[in-house]
Amino acid sequence: MAKEVLQIDGVTKIYPNGFMANKDISFSVGENEIHALVGENGAGKTTLMKILFGMEDCQEGKIYINGEEANIQNPLDAIAKGIGMVHQHFMLLPSLSVAENVTLGVEPMKNGLLDYEAAVKNTQEIADRYNFKVDATSKVKDLSVGQMQKVEILKALIKGAKILILDEPTAVLTPQETEELFEQLFALRDSGVSIIFISHKLEEVMHICSKVTVLRRGQCMGTYDTANLDESKISRLMVGRDVVLKFEKEDPKIAENILEIKDLVRINSFGKHVVDGVSFSVRSGEVVGIAGVEGNGQSELSEVIAGLAEFAEGDVILNGKSIKGLSVKEIRDNGLAYIAEDRMVEGVAADMSIEMNIMADRFDDKRYKKGLFVDAKKIREEVDEYIKQFEVMCDGADQPVRMLSGGNVQKVVVAREFTSGANFILANQPTRGIDVGTAEMIRKTIVRKSREEGTATILISADLNEVLECSDRLLVMRKGKVVAAFPKANEVSEEELGEYMLGLKEMNAQQMEGLL
Repeated sequence: MAKEVLQIDGVTKIYPNGFMANKDISFSVGENEIHALVGENGAGKTTLMKILFGMEDCQEGKIYINGEEANIQNPLDAIAKGIGMVHQHFMLLPSLSVAENVTLGVEPMKNGLLDYEAAVKNTQEIADRYNFKVDATSKVKDLSVGQMQKVEILKALIKGAKILILDEPTAVLTPQETEELFEQLFALRDSGVSIIFISHKLEEVMHICSKVTVLRRGQCMGTYDTANLDESKISRLMVGRDVVLKFEKEDPKIAENILEIKDLVRINSFGKHVVDGVSFSVRSGEVVGIAGVEGNGQSELSEVIAGLAEFAEGDVILNGKSIKGLSVKEIRDNGLAYIAEDRMVEGVAADMSIEMNIMADRFDDKRYKKGLFVDAKKIREEVDEYIKQFEVMCDGADQPVRMLSGGNVQKVVVAREFTSGANFILANQPTRGIDVGTAEMIRKTIVRKSREEGTATILISADLNEVLECSDRLLVMRKGKVVAAFPKANEVSEEELGEYMLGLKEMNAQQMEGLL
């Protein structure tokens, strides 16, 4: 039996509002072990890891490192005790070099200034030791997403981390980048680093983890050997019911063009063509998936279609009408529903109630008026029905959205957008950071609306399994251009998609003719 390097014993965390995020959680992580921590959004994973990393305190429970009780006061204290954490959202300074980012906080000094040569030497040594193919002198802004992930891990390793917490480390990586990362995680494990791997991608949990601890609604459902589990069993432990990880969908009944994008060009503030001559259409009844490594124009395209950014050339036609010069509200009134990439920035007003967020786009609708006044009773009845229909876990319609878990915030967004009456849905990363149960609901709803209501949908997702499962047609974007088009998404593999996303393959205009 492997030596226990970390033991979490009876941790309970109750917030001032009375919410119990963690209740009597206990589990241990062994030496040379990759240990998965899984659970739905709101299950308590993030809170527990914040406690372990000194970002939160707890009312009860103890943490032991190598058998000794550890009173972790703050992140610096956690780092000093050998704990490193790589957050889901990168915390890098793009204008600085890899070496400057990695040694930040532990900079080698010379005459009172940063010894840059020593920083490069130290960084390159540790990168080479673990076979992280990163040039210490490169600027972070010039790196791929996969390389940035490695830099984040190097930041923890150079500070002596022996227990490494990875929060959704593969969320934005291609299959090829993911496989490369896994090789490096195995090397870290074999060198004596214990890894806590937080992920919603259960196939990855099964692939690289020897044990998995499951949280549900703040409680530990147990720790299991992955050899005795499969994805369905883990899902059942997480959600409390069977989850359909793959679903059959009938062929689309495609009709007229709902959205037409013609030679679209968007230029950013640095003069770069971030959307570069993109043309394609989306028809009634179909889901068109867009895959691509983050930063290749998908988000910029999404912002243009939603009316959040201007374009330099070309046009976007929605339901026969150009959106050029239209406000966001005018575009929405013309048939757009929009699930934004960043739910907290563009998807919701965090301090407002669930009711206000769900009804935000329809308060001026005559259906919700009673003479000169708003029909509060009708609104509350409808919102309560949506809360039930979309399974929003909350204390009621008056609860501020900021008090919800990430998954439940997303349910509020989709409740509004999927009931708006729009015939075109633009869904940008609709299940990012979302547990399997919520993701299943969102994906099924996207497909159902296309089949039953004839909705046209663009699905932009870094989750390749998601775009392959939900899409009818599939496009790949790279460097602002559409570089591949597939008439049937279910006939493409994740590996082939990854080759187009990384630029290892590219279709020419003749190959894509008639597919856009």
